Amino acid sequence: MSTEGGSKAVVAALLANSGIAVMKFLAFLLTGASSMLAESIHSVADSGNQGLLLLGGKRSQREATPEHPFGYGRERYVYSFLVAVVLFSVGGLFALYEAWHKFHDVHAGKPDELLTSRWWWVPIVVLLGAIVMEGLSFRTAIRESSALKGDVTWPQFIRRAKSPELPVILLEDFAALIGLALALVGVTLSKATGSGYFDVAGTAGIGLLLVAVAVVLAVETKSLLLGEAAHPGAQQRIRAALEKTDGITAVIHMRTLHLGPEELLVGVKVSVPRESSAAQVAASIDAAERAMRAAEPAARVIYVEPDIYVEGHVTDPRPEPPAPVGH
Repeated sequence: MSTEGGSKAVVAALLANSGIAVMKFLAFLLTGASSMLAESIHSVADSGNQGLLLLGGKRSQREATPEHPFGYGRERYVYSFLVAVVLFSVGGLFALYEAWHKFHDVHAGKPDELLTSRWWWVPIVVLLGAIVMEGLSFRTAIRESSALKGDVTWPQFIRRAKSPELPVILLEDFAALIGLALALVGVTLSKATGSGYFDVAGTAGIGLLLVAVAVVLAVETKSLLLGEAAHPGAQQRIRAALEKTDGITAVIHMRTLHLGPEELLVGVKVSVPRESSAAQVAASIDAAERAMRAAEPAARVIYVEPDIYVEGHVTDPRPEPPAPVGH
């Protein structure tokens, strides 16, 4: 569900941003408004980012190889991190440079093409149309995310989501709507007051906004790249399945790691009865693996280590208290 919903939101955003980028660039050519140039580059960067997300989703589906025995699920995280880099450099830094360049032109008293152009109204029409298109894309992202968000807040969903596409699109669309509003205010006030400084301020605001969003994306994606554990709810389901398995007397400790958004590695040490035979231990481990996969389908790579639990004996530097099981 998360992959399909994420792809739908990405495609919707790609179509919207591609059309918006063309309109913004035409408006810039007609008026010379720096905020329109910044916004057109922003939309081009967003379109490229959506292409990266689709490419990452496609490449992550490749089969595991001897060189990559756990598969390519994390490629989705790699491409999401590239999105943050593109948004920071191509989007944010370019907008800040354009604001700095336009500021010096205004300060030097150079004629402002936006203020003298007979096409001054074009950016306003384009920005209003872009707000509608971005709003539709944002609505699609919200609708697809709502099925996965549950009861958590939107900031919590963005921080906790293991599938990177939807949080990326949500942040990009949200930033795009704010950026469009800043550009609209800057262009309108510049024309109304005859001062190009408002256009400069709008452009600078867009740049700072994109840099901030890129930093948030980079931080969250870096955490996924480093490797995050399963959600607490998933961990509880896996532990509960283990505790109900015949032949398992305690869960000594458990570690989980996301190999991809929908693929978990689970390593667990369990206690078995001292008098168990090798055949009985093997049967208990097989049953435990089936139970864990049934409780949490994302648990695809599982390693179970049997042990004899001794009270007070620490076998792990970060032990979790065992949960005794009564049968």
